[in-house]
Amino acid sequence: MTDRPAPASASPSASAPVARALVALAELLAPGRAAVAEEVLYAYDDPDAYVRTHATRLDRRGIDAPIENLAWIALVDALTAQGLLAEVDWKEDGDEIRRQLRALESRPAVDPWSLADPEDTDGTDGAPLDTAAFLNDAGRLHLDLGVALAVLDIESDCYPLVRFPAVRAGELTPLAARAGFYAAVLGSDGL
Repeated sequence: MTDRPAPASASPSASAPVARALVALAELLAPGRAAVAEEVLYAYDDPDAYVRTHATRLDRRGIDAPIENLAWIALVDALTAQGLLAEVDWKEDGDEIRRQLRALESRPAVDPWSLADPEDTDGTDGAPLDTAAFLNDAGRLHLDLGVALAVLDIESDCYPLVRFPAVRAGELTPLAARAGFYAAVLGSDGL
């Protein structure tokens, strides 16, 4: 028998402050997709069973036993499975970042880069911007469209990127902090 996550409302920890923050984050980043919150609570409530159930996926991250940030990793993985998160390397080029962000289901109706001057992807010396600078510029372009582009820090050499309505951007960092993690809206907080 495979362990399955219980519905979020049935979670034994659903009333715990950290669990409430994780559920609120899942709802902020994946509105109407209860499976994301359920997966996060599963990792939070029963980390051993979660690791057994998702052993193959977690093995790619070098995780073979419960770890302190397992629920946060579960959030990143659940968002990825829903087509709502792109995980880009710390030294990825702008073209690849654009490609991955354009593939997300959360893409805005208007392509943010259609509003940018092509020269904006270069630094002052004409060389391509480093990844962090490129992402901050991309964040500003997204904010101009009313969309927040944010990073969920998993303490790795990558940038897990998500999008959600900019009118709710102020909720992200405090919710992540209440859950014990760090997230930032790009183009405003910066990297």
